[in-house]
Amino acid sequence: MLVAAAVCPCPPLLVPEVAAGAAPELDPLRAACLDAVAVLAAARPDRLVVVGTGDGEYPSGTPGSFRGFGVDLDVRLGEGDSEDVPGTRRLPAPLAVSAWLLARTGWSAAPVTGLGVAAQAPPGNCLAVGRALAATDERLALLVMGDGSACRDVKAPGYLDERAEGFDAAAARALGAADTAALAALDPALATELQAAGRAPWQVLAGAGEGAGLRGALLYDQAPLGVGYLVAAWS
Repeated sequence: MLVAAAVCPCPPLLVPEVAAGAAPELDPLRAACLDAVAVLAAARPDRLVVVGTGDGEYPSGTPGSFRGFGVDLDVRLGEGDSEDVPGTRRLPAPLAVSAWLLARTGWSAAPVTGLGVAAQAPPGNCLAVGRALAATDERLALLVMGDGSACRDVKAPGYLDERAEGFDAAAARALGAADTAALAALDPALATELQAAGRAPWQVLAGAGEGAGLRGALLYDQAPLGVGYLVAAWS
C-alpha cells in the first residue's frame, strides 16, 4: 500500500555542479525537493521506488553519471553494489537526478529501486503500473521524477505555448490535492506537444494512490527556466 509520495522535477540543473553559475537560481527548488524527500522518510516505508521516464527496472546499486553534461560526477541508486547486478544498465537522467537527491538527503530509511516508464506510455498503462506497485502489504513510498511543460516563455526549450501555463496549473492542483482522478485525466497528447515529461510518471503515481487516502501539499510551483517545475508531497 502506498503510504507516502514525493514529486520532484528532474532537470540535471538541479545538481549544482551541472548548473554551475546558475545554481543559486534553483536553490529554492532544491530546498523544496529536500523537504519532499523528508516526508518520505518520516512515513517509515518498507520500500522506496523511484519512478521516472526510462525503460524497465533499475535495481539498487545501479550506477548513473552526469559526465554527459560535462561534469565528472557519478551517482548510485540506493546502497547496492552494481558489481553484484548482472548486466547493469546506467540510470537514465531522471533517475540519476533522483539518486543525487537521495544521496544529498542521506537516505537510509528503506531499500531503493528504480522504475522507468516510457514517456509516451498511455495513461491506462501508467495507472496499471501504479496499481501493481501498491498491491502489496508493504509500506510503499514513491519518489516521482518529472517536469511540467517546457513551453512557459520564449526562452524555454519548447518556446512559448499559451497552453503551457494552464496545463501546469492543472497538474499543480492535482498534485497539491493528491487528486488521483485529475492526474489520470491529464491529456497525453497535449503533454507531448508541451514537452511535459512528468505526465507518465505522475499517472503511475495516480494509479498507486487510488484509495490510499493520502493528503497532498504543493511545495513549489515555478517556471524559472521556462519549464514548469512542481514539487509535492503526499502523506
